[in-house]
Amino acid sequence: MQSTTEPTFRQSVDMMFTRAVSLMDLSPGLEEKIRVCNSTYTVRFGVKLRGSIHTFTGYRSVHSEHMEPVKGGIRYAMSVNQDEVEALAALMSYKCALVEAPFGGSKGGLRINPSEWEEDELERITRRFAFELIKRDLIHPSQNVPAPDMGTGEREMAWIADQFNRMNTTEIDARACVTGKPLSAHGIAGRVEATGRGVQYALQEFFRHPEDVAKSSLTGGLSGKRVIVQGLGNVGYHAAKFLGEEDDCKIVGVIERDGAIHDPNGLPIERVRQHMMEHGGVRGFPGAKYIADGASLLEGDCDILIPAAFEAAINLSNARRIQAALIIEAANGPVTAGADEILRKKGCVIIPDMYANAGGVTVSYFEWVKNLSHIRFGRMQRRQEEARNRLLIEELERLTGNEVSRSFAEKYTQGADELTLVRSGLEDTMRGAYQSMAEVWRSRPEAGDLRTAAYLVSIGRIAGAYRSLGL
Repeated sequence: MQSTTEPTFRQSVDMMFTRAVSLMDLSPGLEEKIRVCNSTYTVRFGVKLRGSIHTFTGYRSVHSEHMEPVKGGIRYAMSVNQDEVEALAALMSYKCALVEAPFGGSKGGLRINPSEWEEDELERITRRFAFELIKRDLIHPSQNVPAPDMGTGEREMAWIADQFNRMNTTEIDARACVTGKPLSAHGIAGRVEATGRGVQYALQEFFRHPEDVAKSSLTGGLSGKRVIVQGLGNVGYHAAKFLGEEDDCKIVGVIERDGAIHDPNGLPIERVRQHMMEHGGVRGFPGAKYIADGASLLEGDCDILIPAAFEAAINLSNARRIQAALIIEAANGPVTAGADEILRKKGCVIIPDMYANAGGVTVSYFEWVKNLSHIRFGRMQRRQEEARNRLLIEELERLTGNEVSRSFAEKYTQGADELTLVRSGLEDTMRGAYQSMAEVWRSRPEAGDLRTAAYLVSIGRIAGAYRSLGL
C-alpha cells in the first residue's frame, strides 16, 4: 500500500518542477506562467446505451501554448481526474521541449472502464466525447492534437479522426487532427512500437557513456543485463521484446495485474505475450515461477527495472527495498517524489519519464508532419537512393575487378522506406535529447540527477520560447 503521506502525482510533478527552477534564474512571473496549466475543460455528456442514458465525465487540459498545436494523449480509465490530467499535460510540455518536438503540452481523459462496454458502444461514446472537444477547437490539426494513451489505441484515434472529418468536411489537413492512427487511416509505420522502441534507444544511449553507467554501479554494455518489466502492455511488451531480441538482455521478470512470473535464465517475451492473450494474465505460464503478489517483484534482484504500467508504482512503501541499479520510467510518473529521493540517496540512477517514454510523441510528430505534407516518407527518394548506390557498387566492381558480396550489395543498395526513416529519426531524437540532458547532469553537480537535468533543459527551452513571444 502507498503511504498516506505520499504526495499526489500532481504534487510530485510540482515538487520536481520546484526543485529544478530553484537552480534557474527565472523571474517569479515567468516561473509561475510555466508552472500552471493554461486551461482545463471538463465535459459531462450523456449517451443512450442499453436502453438508458449513461453520463460520462471527460477532461482536456492545456498546460502551455508557448508552441502550437499542443499535443497529448487521451486516456480511458476510472482513475481519470482533473489533477491527474493537468499533471500529465505539464509533463507533455516538458517532454516536447526536451525532445524538441514543436508542440505545447496537453492531455485528455475520460472516466470510463473500456472493458465494461462493447466495441460499438465504445465507438458511440468516443465519437460523442470527440464531438464535445472538436466543437470547442480542443481537437484541431493546428491547435490541439491528441494521441493514444492508457486505455486507448489506434481504433479510438481512427474514430476521433473520422468524427473530426465529418464535422470539418472542407478541412484539407483533417487527418492531422490526431496521431496514433492505424496505417489504413493515414497513420505512420512504427507508431505502435514507438514508445517501447524509444525506451530501447534511451538505454542504448545511456550505455554508450561509461561515465554515466558508472554512476549506477553497473559496468559494460546492455548485453546480459537482467531486466524486470512491470506491465506487458504496448510499451512494456515492445521494450522487453527489443531489449531481449536485439540487445541480448535477459528479461528475468514480468509483472502483470494477476501476479508476476520470474525466470533467472530469461523469459521468452513472445510466448509470454501469447499466453497473456489466451489466458488474460501471466498465471500458469509454463517454466517460470509464479508470484501471486506481483508488485513484490519490483523489489526483485535485477540490473534494470522498467516500470511501464501506472503512476506511483514505486513509492515510500517499497522504495527502500528496490534492488535495481538503474530504473527507466517507461510509464508516466511511476516513481513518486518521495521514492525518488530515497532511490537517489541509495545511488540508484533513474532515467526519467519525460525522456524515457518520449518515443510516442516523437513519432506522433512525424505522423503529424506526414499528414500535413500528404505524402508518406520515402516515397520520393527511395528508388533514387537505390539506383545511385547500385551505380556506385557497379563502378567499384569495374575499377577493382572484384565483386562485392551479394549480401552487402543488397543491404547497401536498399533505399530507406518509411519504417526505416521513422526509426532513424526516433533514434536521432533520443540520442540528442539524452546528450542535452546528460551534459547538464555532468556539468552541474547541483542538478544531482537526470530528472532535474531534464527539467532544467525543458524549462529553459520553454522560458526561451515565452521570452521570444515578449513575456
